[in-house]
Amino acid sequence: MEHYDILKVIGEGSFGRALLVCHRSTNQRHVMKEIRLPRSLCAIENSRQEAILLAKMKHPNIVTFRESFEESDHLYIVMEFCAGGDLLERIQLQRGKLLPEQTILQWFGQLCQAVQHIHKKRVLHRDIKSKNIFLTSNCAIKLGDFGSARILTSPMAYACTYVGTPYYVPPEIWENLPYNNKSDIWSLGCVLYEMCTLKHPFQASSWKNLILKICQGSYKPLPSHYSFELRSIIKQMFRKNPHNRPSTSTILSRGSLSKLMRVGIPTQVKHLQ
Repeated sequence: MEHYDILKVIGEGSFGRALLVCHRSTNQRHVMKEIRLPRSLCAIENSRQEAILLAKMKHPNIVTFRESFEESDHLYIVMEFCAGGDLLERIQLQRGKLLPEQTILQWFGQLCQAVQHIHKKRVLHRDIKSKNIFLTSNCAIKLGDFGSARILTSPMAYACTYVGTPYYVPPEIWENLPYNNKSDIWSLGCVLYEMCTLKHPFQASSWKNLILKICQGSYKPLPSHYSFELRSIIKQMFRKNPHNRPSTSTILSRGSLSKLMRVGIPTQVKHLQ
């Protein structure tokens, strides 16, 4: 910690704290995740897993890992600071004014590229949500928070235990079925819907009714001014059978997104209103 000055606490959760820090010699700002290490060796290794996974993820749309170290029974993970805040904050700033489709497609395309990258490495994120997606100062998208991620032993492997945020959890998890990277696709669909409507796709007055809505795939359609293609992508991502959901590669090959891939998604989104 002697190399960093703590500027402020920017988040707190069950994991510990997220700190905005400044490196003393470079004067650069970073985000430092402070995690209290558990007592058991197995749990300690699980805590270290996030730093190991993040260090392997070298992609322009994934939060950049800087370093990690342990001190005073804490694990510290130092990452790039995204000055634009998280996507949830950005959605709330809209105050009910819908985002232009071009902006949504640009952000979604970048997010799909990030998820495609981790899936190629057989990594499941398991907690894709707007709160874990960040914006740089020039509005580029960065996927972050790999605290719930895990590696599958093979491309055809399945996982059985899940930790995620209920609004974004797919039906196969609620039904206690084994799952694979198509669970991330469902969560990605929830984020896309949220960008289009500024609301969660599945909302209810109780957890029981929320789970029922998710398992039934019951959500309000997108506003009519969005394209048929965008509505079609969401419909496919919300297919109950995970085998029938598209992969990120399939999504990125679709018309509008494919065109963005060919010309290159602009780093700066110019269509914000």
